[in-house]
Amino acid sequence: MTNQEIVQKLWNECNVLRDDGVSYQDYITELTYILFLKMSKEQEEEQDIPEKYRWDNLVSKEGLELSNFYRQLLLDLGNPEIVKSKRINAIYQNASSSIDEPANLEKIIKDIDALDWFSARKEGLGDLYEGLMEKNANEVKSGAGQYFTPRVLINMMVRMTQPKIGDRCNDPAAGTFGFMVAADQYLKDKYDDYSSLNEEQYDFQVNEAFSGMELVPNTHRLAVMNEYLHGINGRLGQGDSLSANGKWMKNFDVVLTNPPFGTKKGGERATRDDLTFETSNKQLNFLQIIYNSLKKDGKARAAVVVPDNVLFADKVGEEIRKDLMNKCNLHTILRLPTGIFYAQGVQTNVLFFTRGESDKDNTKDVWIYDMRHQMRSFGKRNPLNKKDFADFEKVFCVDDRSKRKETWDKEKNPNGRWRKFTIDEIKKRPNTSLDISWMSDEEEHETKSLKEILSDMNEKSKAISEAIAELNKALEGIDDSEDE
Repeated sequence: MTNQEIVQKLWNECNVLRDDGVSYQDYITELTYILFLKMSKEQEEEQDIPEKYRWDNLVSKEGLELSNFYRQLLLDLGNPEIVKSKRINAIYQNASSSIDEPANLEKIIKDIDALDWFSARKEGLGDLYEGLMEKNANEVKSGAGQYFTPRVLINMMVRMTQPKIGDRCNDPAAGTFGFMVAADQYLKDKYDDYSSLNEEQYDFQVNEAFSGMELVPNTHRLAVMNEYLHGINGRLGQGDSLSANGKWMKNFDVVLTNPPFGTKKGGERATRDDLTFETSNKQLNFLQIIYNSLKKDGKARAAVVVPDNVLFADKVGEEIRKDLMNKCNLHTILRLPTGIFYAQGVQTNVLFFTRGESDKDNTKDVWIYDMRHQMRSFGKRNPLNKKDFADFEKVFCVDDRSKRKETWDKEKNPNGRWRKFTIDEIKKRPNTSLDISWMSDEEEHETKSLKEILSDMNEKSKAISEAIAELNKALEGIDDSEDE
């Protein structure tokens, strides 16, 4: 049985959970509580779990006894006075179950116990868990897609930044820790699962190389589980990176992240006192803490997903862009296609930059690759894949960016996706805007098949319906007179 088949069987348990009133958003959290105990047994790592709460004892119970036992288990595993493991405490912190029917809880536990765990161990329990989270993200009703960065995009960003053994890597908006897991796997693939490293190098890679911070408690719970199943033990804090709690994130070699979009509630500004420019715009604040967290050695690098407004926002937005281009070499912008995130209508880019040794005049040229116009249709039925990035990766020249001049040829580049703009040209633009587009949409419809056009229409129609449903839900119980 493959991991994909096991993921589907686990996802089928969601039908049982839904019958017990568990929402789509809580599926993975509920399964995580149970899967951690089972996967700890499969990996022979139950030493930090009190014996009475280990898997074999859990699976032996039935009915009401099981239900009562399970609820006490959740309380005790999250209690640092009872369990000394910080990782276990983090996974079960404030844990509670919405499964009210004892028969449903018993079915889920026994079904999980009966899965082909030999095959799961062989393919990798970490990959199995990531597959389950991706399944949840792809389920539109879960609402998780807007928080789940496509793995194919993550992997491309990792390849372009090329983490190295000994690099300190970080994600200040860790989500489920996908970027750091991918960076770790990239290096494991190059170094035979770290078997070729000496003891000091191995210890660093496991315990110090990968770190991050996540604001949302339930998402942090999933991140800790994901980190554990991939054999990583780096610092993974729970809290707001834009507050004083995030000031520990400094002097990194690599930052890979997809920060949250939008503004802080009520227009509040970030509370960190080490930000040069004050704004309530989250992504502009994240951008500041990212480039300021890189080592000033001319080598530290970042790849960051940002929405279009980061490229053109005026006033403080312009000041932050100037600061970025002074302190860093903003050498590449990749304009991503629409439809690859499930939050419809959000247009995004990836910024690639390297921190300079000084704080002035580090950006000389900005190369922009337009992957947005005249592309095939993307969506749930037509997801992004590795081949879509092939041309960009070729012209990116990851090993030697000075060779980019050789790739700039109008005849060899008929689609005109790859352009260079000097810093002087950028400074002359209104607001020092980096929102530069030169490809025309006039003939875009001619490149799409009828099937693709219909798919676009269906995706947009579904997005509108879901937005209306959410709005109606938000307005429930609000008296019309309040609007008068």
